[in-house]
Amino acid sequence: MKPLKFKALLKQTIWGGDKIIPFKHLDDHLENVGESWEISGVPGNETVVADGEYAGKKLNELVIEQKDKLVGKANYERFGDEFPLLIKFIDARQDLSIQVHPTDEIAKRQGKERGKTEMWYIMDSDKDAKLYSGLKKQITPEQYKAMVEDDTITDALAQYEVKEDDCFFLPAGRIHAIGTGCFLAEIQQTSDVTYRIYDFKRKDKDGNYRQLHTKEAAECINYTVEDDYRTHYEHKKNEGVTLVECPYFTTAVYDLDEPMTLDYSELDSFVILIGLKGEGTITDNEGNTVTISAGESILVPATTDTLRVEGTIKMLETYV
Repeated sequence: MKPLKFKALLKQTIWGGDKIIPFKHLDDHLENVGESWEISGVPGNETVVADGEYAGKKLNELVIEQKDKLVGKANYERFGDEFPLLIKFIDARQDLSIQVHPTDEIAKRQGKERGKTEMWYIMDSDKDAKLYSGLKKQITPEQYKAMVEDDTITDALAQYEVKEDDCFFLPAGRIHAIGTGCFLAEIQQTSDVTYRIYDFKRKDKDGNYRQLHTKEAAECINYTVEDDYRTHYEHKKNEGVTLVECPYFTTAVYDLDEPMTLDYSELDSFVILIGLKGEGTITDNEGNTVTISAGESILVPATTDTLRVEGTIKMLETYV
């Protein structure tokens, strides 16, 4: 199997901006595009292969057909016919709601398939872009509910000014919100379970307040306070720098202007490459070559042993 590209699913939202369409070089005039679902196996929101032998196939159809050849033996045993990661670009023209996601254990207890752990990699955002991640002071579940009621919940949250190349890991249970001006790549478990804690008293296009999930969220929140929720790493040229390692994904960033060979011969997993800046070509060990540029995401099947990357390209690499 050669590396695969998919047709992105563009999502218009009340908080969406205008960065995604030009970033992905799309000939599209949609407004308020808040999300581009790049690679998705979420039922009802599955991305479709863009070209080549499998053009037109949905991602989960491909998993059912190719099984461990696509995702790896251990992943197929663990996740079956559902693809385990969801990849997005997100552009926030306004603050998103304050939210939290359950762990797998809590999600199952609440009748959901699984929880959601995720990470953000900040791209070329607005100068004054900010986001919320984690609690900055100790509160109890009762205080949390009271602060939601009296519109002071943001007083308990750690807020960060962000810039390009910042990274945040968001394990299930951590309160968070993407703020105005943020443009980022998101890697997460395949799950659409989100509990909205607070929505700044906004109304939707029909004049209604969006539903809050105060009770469900209270059960999910990790009330532990940490000193710093930012992921710190050292920038390096022409080598992979690991950002996150967790049970759900491992992610590294590459900033390349020299050819590099990536060795996956010992890896029992698919790999996803997410273009952040520049452009290049990738050639697998069977001689299949595809281009990669900013705004593109590529799924490399588990049968691939090596990839030769050439060009000037900054990209994320993630696998399970």
